[in-house]
Amino acid sequence: TKMALAYSDYVVTEAGFGFDLGAEKFFDITSRAGEFAPEATVLVATARALKMHGGVKKKALGQSDPGAVARGLPNMEKHIENIRQFQVPVVVAVNRFPTDSQEELDVIVQRCKELDVPVAITDGYEKGGEGAVELAEKVVETVCHCQLPLKPMYEFDWTPERKIETIAKRMYGAEHVDYTADGKRDLKTVYKLGYDKLAVCMAKTPKSLSDNPALLGRPKDFVVTVRNIEFAPGAGFIVPITGDILRMPGLPKHPAFEHIDIDNDGVIHGLE
Repeated sequence: TKMALAYSDYVVTEAGFGFDLGAEKFFDITSRAGEFAPEATVLVATARALKMHGGVKKKALGQSDPGAVARGLPNMEKHIENIRQFQVPVVVAVNRFPTDSQEELDVIVQRCKELDVPVAITDGYEKGGEGAVELAEKVVETVCHCQLPLKPMYEFDWTPERKIETIAKRMYGAEHVDYTADGKRDLKTVYKLGYDKLAVCMAKTPKSLSDNPALLGRPKDFVVTVRNIEFAPGAGFIVPITGDILRMPGLPKHPAFEHIDIDNDGVIHGLE
């Protein structure tokens, strides 16, 4: 990131799986370690995802349903709230799918206007760079305005319990954090090894704001359960593992690397 900043006027980094996961880590861990601060956040939304959070089954996502989009908006609104907690401006990019109806897109755009959030419909998949010009212009306009400094979610000298609880409550909307017997044992080890001042890199499902992938939309009155804590002192953080998840690498059953090879002449095959 620092090298990119040295060579470019604008640097874009992808911190995905939802703002509550990748971006929170980028803001609370990466940005502080690198001593730089994001000047804007692009929150990517789709009508399909919002319909899913509005109760539509996956096989029916291609059917127009503005009402379901509206029901799913609280999920997007929570992500916007989370971004603003860091005092970073937000721009919403609505990725258009061929099956999206104009009525569905209008629902999203209208809600962004009500929240005073810049929004752009993007057609990058179909039109390439031309389809993302409006988004780029709004991002440039946003970063050119004076803004407040990045406000981290927690301080490193807080206890691990307080850091974990702060993320769970403020980012996810949890009511409480619980620890399994293994989680409590690992927590004691954190203190024993002197890792209690490290950053916290939460491991959680990307399918829900909670640690339960079945809780869609903007869930409330839920408990986040820490079942284990792993240690990455060289990287500068501990990893509380919540719920029943499969961590990275997030690959399909047959990833592309199985078909990639290099011959004795240095020619790479399988990238087609």
